[in-house]
Amino acid sequence: MSTLSCVFVCLLFPFSGNGEAGQLASRMEARYRTAKTLQATFLERYAENGRVLRTEAGTAYFRRPRKMRWEYERPEKNLFLVDGKSAWFYVPTDHTVTRVPAKQSGDLRTPLALLAGQMKISRICSRVELAENEKPLREGDVVLRCQVRGQKPDAKEDALDSGGADAFLFEVARDSGELARLIVRQAGGVEVEFRFENWRFNPAIPDAMFRFEPPSGVAIVNGELADEKNDVN
Repeated sequence: MSTLSCVFVCLLFPFSGNGEAGQLASRMEARYRTAKTLQATFLERYAENGRVLRTEAGTAYFRRPRKMRWEYERPEKNLFLVDGKSAWFYVPTDHTVTRVPAKQSGDLRTPLALLAGQMKISRICSRVELAENEKPLREGDVVLRCQVRGQKPDAKEDALDSGGADAFLFEVARDSGELARLIVRQAGGVEVEFRFENWRFNPAIPDAMFRFEPPSGVAIVNGELADEKNDVN
């Protein structure tokens, strides 16, 4: 599972961007903001220096306020769950679960927590612009580059391979604002990509799905998810 740390930000100041990028970002916000629950299938790819090292797939669920459930189904079953207070990472084959306060989690799925919140991209980005050099996966989609809050305004994306700041890229449908992909790039040539399909809005998801009850015999470890999960595989 993807496990490197990224910035967890919760600022609410307005972000800036050029006209088209700002309109597309607002369209994506509007599409997801009114849904109380969301569900989608996902594909996650972890790569270093252009080489894909790991691919996983499953189903993700979101519920307001601030709850997420990521069920990893292939190649093995794992669970990442945020219940609003704590983030849990459960590896059944290891008989262990790691727990950390949600606000301290450095997990790469953190940017997607906005889907279970107020759906304000300004929580993550101080500026959004068109990523004109990025090719979208689907015809009719557009890729947006998010300038991460706290990142220097003149930071260049190509600087990532030589120690630059994190970068978030969102691929959205131009007509509907549907989120198709999130890419997280980090220093050292690390890239994690989340692809989404089969979005469902307001499906009936019981609140119990966002509560974690450790199975009998499972050890609970309190700590930082990123440190724990870097050793998984």
